[in-house]
Amino acid sequence: MRLPEPSRLLSLFLAVPGGLLLWSAFPDAGAWPAAFVAVAVLYWALGRDSAWWNFLIGLLFGLSFFLPHLWWAHESTETAPWIAMSTVEALFLAVFGALWTWVRRARFLRRRGWRLAAAFAVLYVAVEQWRAEVPFGGFPWGRLAWTMAGTPTGRAAWLGGTVAVSLLVAFAGVLLALSVAGAVRAVRNTQRSTPGREVGRAAGALALGVAVAVAPLVLPLAMSATAGAVETPDGAEVYDAGSDLAQDGTLWAGAVQGNVGEPGLGAFANRAEVLNNHLEGTYTLAEDFAGELDVVLWPENGSDLDPQTTPDVARGLDDAATAVGAPILVGAQEFPESGGRYNVSLLWQAGSGVIGRYAKQHPAPFGEYIPMRPFLRLLSDQVDRVTTDMIAGVNPPVVEVPSRLGQGGYRMGTIICFEVAYDEIVRDAVLEGAQVLVIPTNNASFGFTAESTQQLAMSRMQAITTGRAAVQISTVGVSGVITPDGTVVRRTGLFTADEFVTHLPLRSSITPAVAAGYWPGWVVGGLAVALVVTGLIGGRKNRQARNR
Repeated sequence: MRLPEPSRLLSLFLAVPGGLLLWSAFPDAGAWPAAFVAVAVLYWALGRDSAWWNFLIGLLFGLSFFLPHLWWAHESTETAPWIAMSTVEALFLAVFGALWTWVRRARFLRRRGWRLAAAFAVLYVAVEQWRAEVPFGGFPWGRLAWTMAGTPTGRAAWLGGTVAVSLLVAFAGVLLALSVAGAVRAVRNTQRSTPGREVGRAAGALALGVAVAVAPLVLPLAMSATAGAVETPDGAEVYDAGSDLAQDGTLWAGAVQGNVGEPGLGAFANRAEVLNNHLEGTYTLAEDFAGELDVVLWPENGSDLDPQTTPDVARGLDDAATAVGAPILVGAQEFPESGGRYNVSLLWQAGSGVIGRYAKQHPAPFGEYIPMRPFLRLLSDQVDRVTTDMIAGVNPPVVEVPSRLGQGGYRMGTIICFEVAYDEIVRDAVLEGAQVLVIPTNNASFGFTAESTQQLAMSRMQAITTGRAAVQISTVGVSGVITPDGTVVRRTGLFTADEFVTHLPLRSSITPAVAAGYWPGWVVGGLAVALVVTGLIGGRKNRQARNR
């Protein structure tokens, strides 16, 4: 069962609304069923047997999606970098369009609807995976999987991570397109004696697509019966992230969203103000929870000044940690004598200083360091806003928190900001023994855009993938507390000062997705290469047959 080949005008018409449909599936719009429809539209738009034409259609679809999806890049820089980033990402979808033209020429795919759907899904997810790895370490924003937090399909992350979720979305989306095609044929064939055959095919494709989308409901995710807001005997509110799912005890964590005085590019013009806001939030926690917390979580850049080299900052942290009776996870910057800088999460204990440290492994290209700086300066002077390039850390993304009850320590996965989009970093944290995930992030320069909510969706998916409770803590919001099944039990607003306490289950079990490691991505990539080769061979044989 195939869709009718669209005219060039129709395929052009489908590309732009298709990309916009995909954009609407992501936060803040969050119309997640639109992801399936967008895939269906893309499949139809790529129906012509011309690689260069489908390259163009893929590019238009990609630009229509990425330009609004990455609008936050415009907010934090200017027009040229935003367009450049969106275009680079859209080019991957353009390449996908060309590759699909060759793949579907394979003889074993002819007039085989479910096989076409599976081949399309494999190729799409392979290109999505390659986009997450290259260039400069890749950029996983815009993966289909991120639309599925809190949906039946999203539960597949527990089994196979983001690769599995994206595969199911793409497969079901093509089946939706094939179902529509069958229904259209049935309407056209009402004058014939066998319209029921087309109706049956359409119904079968639709039923299979629905089954694929909801099948993850049968997976045995850890579901909490206690998650939600709980009032303490003295009237304070605590957010339970699934304490009934604990395997190794629980972690009592306070979190401070200090806020900034000015949203946007000038957010950190007054670094002392940002630090003081987070100190004040910590003292607020101390009023109700002094001596009851294991750790207080601050966001990335909660102190842009390094407490290890700035005595006033060190004294401020000592006083706040003493008042609350717990160490503070502080986001800061280190400037080694050898040059460059590290983006670090430091666990600071009163009287002892740093007792745990993680340095960001995956600095964001063009945001935290500038590749090809001399060349890019010719295109935009925004490159000089990054005055000191960030260095990649090499230590595992884990910090050990001492128990306030003297029962050893807890291992906390520390995933800084954009790193939450990179499956391998989150997975490595769990394999290094992380019992809970913390995502410190700084969203101040993105203003009132969807960047922080897009990131929260990623944190939710990573909670499902790893079977760990998670806390996303931002300088300005959106911050959130997430259960191991991806449910958000506490969420803050944008550009507000806030603080909260959460009861986090500590877990040590390993999900199938974590155990699988890189294999899902490798398998999909290998199958995609095999499909392209098979399609090229099939196309060559077809041409030879026509010539004879």
